[in-house]
Amino acid sequence: MDILSDPAGMSAYVDGFMWVLRLTVTSAIASFILGVILAGFRVSPIPVLRGIGFLWVSAFRNTPLTLIIFFCYFALYSTFGLKFSSNITINNFWLGVVGLSVYTASFVCEAIRSGINSVPVGQVEAARALGLTFMQVLRLVILPQAIRSTIGPMGSVLIALAKNTTIVGTIGVIEASSVMKGLINDHGDQVIPIFVLFAGTFAVVLIPTGYFFGWLSNRYEVRR
Repeated sequence: MDILSDPAGMSAYVDGFMWVLRLTVTSAIASFILGVILAGFRVSPIPVLRGIGFLWVSAFRNTPLTLIIFFCYFALYSTFGLKFSSNITINNFWLGVVGLSVYTASFVCEAIRSGINSVPVGQVEAARALGLTFMQVLRLVILPQAIRSTIGPMGSVLIALAKNTTIVGTIGVIEASSVMKGLINDHGDQVIPIFVLFAGTFAVVLIPTGYFFGWLSNRYEVRR
């Protein structure tokens, strides 16, 4: 039977990409929040916070994502008993979100930090001269400009995150790559059509996403 006319296969295909979407959206939100906090640490006047930010970025950015996902499953869950749900699929989903978020947050942090460094020092000094605290300067002056400057790089981080969700399949979340593997096992004579279907779906979604973030970056570019 042709894969496109197989109801069970197409249902699995849709479910697989829905898990990719859930993983991407949830991890994107968590990693953005964590990345902003880490970026604040990286530019903080407090040495301890700068050290924490530096160690986090250095550790997670230089560790393979597969090892981080395995650590979340075999260490946090199997060894230390961290459990998000009694449902194994939901539990593995959240373990995957944790791994993706802590890994991606290091890249978000560096993207935002580069944006922070692009803000003219004179603006920061003027804000401090007006009596604003470091947190007020960061929130009212620096971050609004820094985030606008990092729209393009953040788009690249989001695209990489969407592709990285396929690694979560190694701990039992039946996302797109796991579904593709199962369909290839069931339809061994249709390897190329199945591959084109899944790769094409990623391309159809992610290529316009890249162009959209490029347009958004130009639209909201900070004019100086």
